[in-house]
Amino acid sequence: MFSKKQENGEGTEGIPAPGSDFLELIYHVSREFASALDLRTVLQRVVFLSMKNVGAKSGSILVVDDLGKPVESVIITGEHVLDNTTQQLRITMDKGLAGWVARNRQPVLISNTNKDERWLRKKYASDVEASSKSAVSAPIMVRDRLVGVMTLAHETPGFFTPDHLNLVQAIADQAGIAILNARLYEESQRQARVMTALAESAAAITGSLDLEDVLLRILEQVSQAMNVQAVALALIDSKTDELVFRASIGWDRSSQTEIRLPRGSGITGWAAREGNVVIVQDPKTDPRYDPEIEHRTNLHHIKALAVAPIRSQGEIIGVLEAANPLAGYFDPEASMVMRGIGSLAGTAIRHAQLFEQLQSAHQRYRELFEDSIDPILVTNQKGKIVEANRQAILRLGYERDHLTGMDIGQIHLFDKNKIDPDFQALSNSATISYESTLKTNNGQVVPVEVYARQVTIEDSTFLQWILRDISERKSLDTLRQDLISMVYHDLQSPLANVVSSLDVVETMLPDDESIRSLIAIAIRSTQRIQRLISSLLDINRMEAGQTVMECQWVDPGNLVKEAVEIVMPFVENKKQNLKTVLPQDLPKLWIDPDMIRRVLINLLENAVKFTNQKGLIEVIVGYRQSEVEFTVKDSGQGIPENERERIFDKYTRLNPQASPKGLGLGLAYSRLAIEEHGGRIWVESEPNSGSRFIFRLPVNNKTKRSD
Repeated sequence: MFSKKQENGEGTEGIPAPGSDFLELIYHVSREFASALDLRTVLQRVVFLSMKNVGAKSGSILVVDDLGKPVESVIITGEHVLDNTTQQLRITMDKGLAGWVARNRQPVLISNTNKDERWLRKKYASDVEASSKSAVSAPIMVRDRLVGVMTLAHETPGFFTPDHLNLVQAIADQAGIAILNARLYEESQRQARVMTALAESAAAITGSLDLEDVLLRILEQVSQAMNVQAVALALIDSKTDELVFRASIGWDRSSQTEIRLPRGSGITGWAAREGNVVIVQDPKTDPRYDPEIEHRTNLHHIKALAVAPIRSQGEIIGVLEAANPLAGYFDPEASMVMRGIGSLAGTAIRHAQLFEQLQSAHQRYRELFEDSIDPILVTNQKGKIVEANRQAILRLGYERDHLTGMDIGQIHLFDKNKIDPDFQALSNSATISYESTLKTNNGQVVPVEVYARQVTIEDSTFLQWILRDISERKSLDTLRQDLISMVYHDLQSPLANVVSSLDVVETMLPDDESIRSLIAIAIRSTQRIQRLISSLLDINRMEAGQTVMECQWVDPGNLVKEAVEIVMPFVENKKQNLKTVLPQDLPKLWIDPDMIRRVLINLLENAVKFTNQKGLIEVIVGYRQSEVEFTVKDSGQGIPENERERIFDKYTRLNPQASPKGLGLGLAYSRLAIEEHGGRIWVESEPNSGSRFIFRLPVNNKTKRSD
């Protein structure tokens, strides 16, 4: 059964024959394995016991995970346990004897390693020279699950026999459960360490909202969790799609103030583009290594590199780098730790960026608030002042502490038609404006335009009051009113004399067409002045609430014809085309014919002014739902949407430099006159498509249909 050397006692001591001694050996071996849970300790015991019982001079075990990838190993030569051997034995899994055993799940006996191609000619660290050996190798199985491969060697070729191989396989079978349990225990411990590290990282990283502080905290956590020499962090510039390095620890990058890398270039850029964690034990041997790019990042000094994408809501916003682990290589949990911290970092960075944007927006609001030329007050929902800008303090004359806490009603008078006592009208965030008077601390009363609205500041709801001083405007309005009053009273009597004189002259003129044409022009001009003066007077009366109407039954068709006849000379002068659409069955209206005629003339004169030579003007009258509708349509440039309400205000003219001359009173008068009759007026317009001025007058119980 044994070789001659074995018969002489060499290599046969301690090898029991199958039977009670063999079972006793297996029993003691099993107890020895089961007494420890540390994987490396278990592996060392398995190799030492196996070497002792088969007479081997060296041995190794390579442990694999469920995917067949090496996770731990032990190499023992004599009494010495070698360190950092996993990478060395990975090669045997790919090309050597251990790999063949693992793939075939069969034990192997090699009498002479120099004659077997499965034995790699790579020396162990303690070998002096390559020489032929005898070797046995057996798979470590738990049921059908491969746990690892054990290999034993002796420097004498032919030393091992099939009995040795059977014993090694028996020991491997007994060791399988112990090794698997130790591996699973180590994995659970590793995962626990990872979870603890991630929990600690989460607490540390999210402890600040300052972006620079957050970046530094992230790097500190990576450095501690990965136990590395250097760490760095880069964020993606969304405009250029480049990685911009923002922070680093232990990295010599003093030669450049800012480092930018294209996404996808080099190992780091690849991780940013693909979104995968990269663990490289030797960057220079990696196909993604780019000497030029790595030189720019000082990667040429790195022995091992781990890169993880930083994600926020599924989007890659940057990368983390960890380099030069103090142990010399990255542990299996390195990928999990980097991925976890990358996810935590993404959330923390995004929160810090949003907070930074919020702070910036808040600062801009504060600057606008303080630098505004108008007084601005902020109150709570009950109207108590909680904040005031610099201009409010100066204009009101109160100390800030005194003003804070006052009621907004103590500062100005509300428009009760727009602002209710509970401020519910401001709850929809729409701006409400009205004129009021501001009461200062020294008793001065200042006319103001108030703009009130609801605002949200730092997740709380407040009311904002802008108090715009309109003293100058009021003074101008007073001057205008005085001027208008003076013009009216000073011109009324002389103009009446001119009109009477023209009427007398007209009856005395000879039948000369040219002279009568001049008189007609003079009469039309005086009539226009009379209409303007009457409109000025009516505006003042209507704004004062006085009754100015002298109503009678009027046919709207006849009213339109009269207005058209008055403006026809101006239409003909510009060679324009004026069309009218007048239905036959229009009802008569109970109105002041002079006032409505002036409205129609104002609208027609505006249409003539803003319509080009040979353009079209239309007057359309219709009956709609108990109302008579009048439309004056021109073919001018149109009116911007944001100006369509303002043009009905007094003295308002759009683009005075480009538009025809006028006082801006015609439309103001028209709106007051139509509203005085219970009607409404508005404008519809499209750019470069003209405007349609529309007003409606009600057919009320005093109105009767024409026969």
